[in-house]
Amino acid sequence: MGFGYGAGAYQQIRSHGGVESADPHGLITLLMDGALERLIKARAHMMRGEVAAKGETIGRCIEIIGGLRDSLDPKVDAANTSRLDSLYEYMSRRLLQANLRDDVSLIDEVSTLLQQVRDSWVQIAPAAAQRAASA
Repeated sequence: MGFGYGAGAYQQIRSHGGVESADPHGLITLLMDGALERLIKARAHMMRGEVAAKGETIGRCIEIIGGLRDSLDPKVDAANTSRLDSLYEYMSRRLLQANLRDDVSLIDEVSTLLQQVRDSWVQIAPAAAQRAASA
């Protein structure tokens, strides 16, 4: 899955109070890292047949995705915001289905989608910082 670094960074920042000092771009990255971390845990719970832990972990992941949806600002780019909102809504539905059907492939699908969004998000960080510095 290629996610190891993100999970470690999320844990390190969370452990050292980095959330308080993170910029808005960094907070979104932390949310994505947290969701990806929980998807890994949910997959493991599912594989071990740990129904309650799986459901709780998937529920928390859906909450994080809801937080990502809430953070979207249509004033910035209405078309892309709408697409991203639809993608986040799709991810939430797929996670509900994964939980109900005990379907690991749906967790993997959401993990792949969210990792792609995260990778793109991280790549735009320097451009966002440059715009803020020149404003």
